[in-house]
Amino acid sequence: MSGFDETKWNDKDFSKEFRDAADAFIPERKRHLETAVSYYKYFLQGNAGKNILDLGCGDGSLTAALMEEESAITATLTDASADMLTAAKERFSDHKGIEFINATFEDMVKEELLGDRRFDFAVSSLAIHHMSFEGKKALFSYVFDHINTGGAFYLIDVVLPPTERLEEWYLHMWTEWLKTKPAGDKGKESITFDASKKYKDNPGNTPDTLQAQLSALEEIGFTEVDCFYKSGIFTAFGGRK
Repeated sequence: MSGFDETKWNDKDFSKEFRDAADAFIPERKRHLETAVSYYKYFLQGNAGKNILDLGCGDGSLTAALMEEESAITATLTDASADMLTAAKERFSDHKGIEFINATFEDMVKEELLGDRRFDFAVSSLAIHHMSFEGKKALFSYVFDHINTGGAFYLIDVVLPPTERLEEWYLHMWTEWLKTKPAGDKGKESITFDASKKYKDNPGNTPDTLQAQLSALEEIGFTEVDCFYKSGIFTAFGGRK
């Protein structure tokens, strides 16, 4: 499955640790989920937006947040990690209309794994930064082809700051934020925490600048492309078709 088998995300213990520690480790995670739900409610709820594509779904937390607002949602959840998909399947065990695809983004695009499926809202959270820039553009284009007219693509991800000084500040803020977490919180890090190794200087992590990705979305044909929320390197952005 491409190079995924050699990454830490293929490790069952690592995947579980990430799921358990996500809220304590990722600044503003709750706010990012709330903003994604707000976007969906404002632009799509009650009109389109019934069929969701969740790319790199993890344990399905983003789709679950959307379903709290509109239980009639149907969804296709994809992830390269079988353990993540197992967690998502457990979360949605009582829901009908949920489909799961175990594949990397590269394989999904290359092998046309979505087939003739069409979606009203495509989302992704903290997953696409693992791709090269060319891979990101190929995925953006593939998603565009599978979104209904009037639908939207909403991404939450880490981005590469445009200057070294900004990056230093953003990573400093992240480190300081972690120091405020109660000692018993899962994901609590020591003062030796190296933020750059968590998002950039780590095998398999290849974040790109926000501007480069916004430009790529516009070139593909998305409209109303913008940054919707930002906290340091953690950013929400996307556009409509």
